[in-house]
Amino acid sequence: MKHGKKNARRYIVAASVGALLSAGVATGAHAGTVPEPSAPSAPAYQPEMVKALATTLGVSEKATVERLDREAGQQDRFAELREDRVSTLGAFFAEDGTLVVNAADADAAEEVRAAGLKARVPERGESELDRIKAELDAKALKSAPAGVSAWSVDLASDTVTVEVNGDSDAATRSFLKAAKSNGDAVRVVKGHEKLETQAVVPPGSRMTFDGYLCSVGYGAEDRNGRQVLVTAGHCIEDLPELSYNGSRFAKGTHTRFALGTRSVDMGIAAVDAGDSIGLDVTTYGRAGTVPVRGSERAPSGAALCKSGQTTGWTCGRVGSYNVSVTYTDQNGGPDTVVTGLASSSVCTQGGDSGGAYISGDQAQGMTSGGPSNQRCNGQVNSRGSSYFQPLDDALAYYGLTLNTK
Repeated sequence: MKHGKKNARRYIVAASVGALLSAGVATGAHAGTVPEPSAPSAPAYQPEMVKALATTLGVSEKATVERLDREAGQQDRFAELREDRVSTLGAFFAEDGTLVVNAADADAAEEVRAAGLKARVPERGESELDRIKAELDAKALKSAPAGVSAWSVDLASDTVTVEVNGDSDAATRSFLKAAKSNGDAVRVVKGHEKLETQAVVPPGSRMTFDGYLCSVGYGAEDRNGRQVLVTAGHCIEDLPELSYNGSRFAKGTHTRFALGTRSVDMGIAAVDAGDSIGLDVTTYGRAGTVPVRGSERAPSGAALCKSGQTTGWTCGRVGSYNVSVTYTDQNGGPDTVVTGLASSSVCTQGGDSGGAYISGDQAQGMTSGGPSNQRCNGQVNSRGSSYFQPLDDALAYYGLTLNTK
C-alpha cells in the first residue's frame, strides 16, 4: 500500500538513510591516497568500540582486545568447519566470549572439538526452531498480534523466544495459544511495551525526503553495474527522491515494507550519476571513521556498534537473528509485522532508522526500530535495545555487491 505525505510520518521514520557510512554522499569519484610505507598501521578494532565494550564487560581495554582476538579466531575456525561440510546447526557466543557450536550429532561434535571449539548437541537445533518460528510467522500474517513485541530463534536457549507486552486482543491470544502448543520449545517472556520503526546523509548523516528525515545506509552495485543505496525499507516506503545538504542524490526504487502488511524492512534507491555513497561509517566525532571492508555476518553475542542521526555512535552486542516484530502505528493505524530482523542491545531512538550497524570492519545492517519510549543517555554504551535489517540478506535479495575499501 502506497501512502502520500499525510501518512509518511506515521512512524518515526526519517532521517538516517545515509548516516550509516561516514564517507557519506560525495559528488564525483574520489581516489584515496596511498599511505607512506612508514605510516603506522590502523588498529585492528575501532577504538571507541573497544572502549565501550570494555566498560560494558568491566575489564581493561587490553583485555577487551584480547577477547576480540579470541572471538575472531574462533569465528575463523567455525568458518573452516562449514567449508569442510561438518554438520553444524549454527553457533553463538556465550557470555565469557566462548563460541558454542551446535553440532547435529555426536560425530559432528567430535569434529568441532577437534577444531578447538566448544560443541553441544542441542535437543532441537536451528532447523527445528526455524520450522516452529515459520509457523508463528504464518499465524501473524493472518492478523498482527499487537500484544507480542517480537519472536525469534534463540540458539543459546534452544527455543523460540516470544516477547509479550499484553494479551488483551484476540489475535495475540490466538498467537500465544499456537506458540504454547509447542511445549518447552517455545519460551514466553515479558517484552517491550511497544515497538516502532525509527527514522528521524556520508553514511550516518541526515537524508531528507518529502520534508522528512532518515539516515544514509550502505552503498552497493547491482548486477548491471549501477550504484544503489541500501537502507531500511520503511525509510523509502513511498519511493521518494532523497536529498543530502539540500541536493538530490538518489531516488527510491524498491521497498519490501508496507504499512499494515507483513513486511521485510529492506529497500534500495538508485544513486544519481556523479554521486556516490561513502565507504566509512561515521562515529559522530567519537573516534574518526570506521572503514567498511565486508559484510560477513557476526554471530550472536558479538560486539556491535551503530551510527545514526539521533543518537550518534552507540554500541552493544548482537542478539538473535530471524526475529519477527510487531510495529505499532503511533497514529492509530494498522500494526505491521516485520520478519527477518536481528536484535541487539544497541540503544537507538526515533530518527536512527537506516543507520549503519558494524562489527569490527564488517557491515551488519541498518536500523529498523526499537521501543517507542526508549531514551539513550548520550553515552556510547547506553543501555537499550533495537532491531536491524541484516545487510547480507538485503544484498542477496536484490543481487547486490557491497562497496568496500
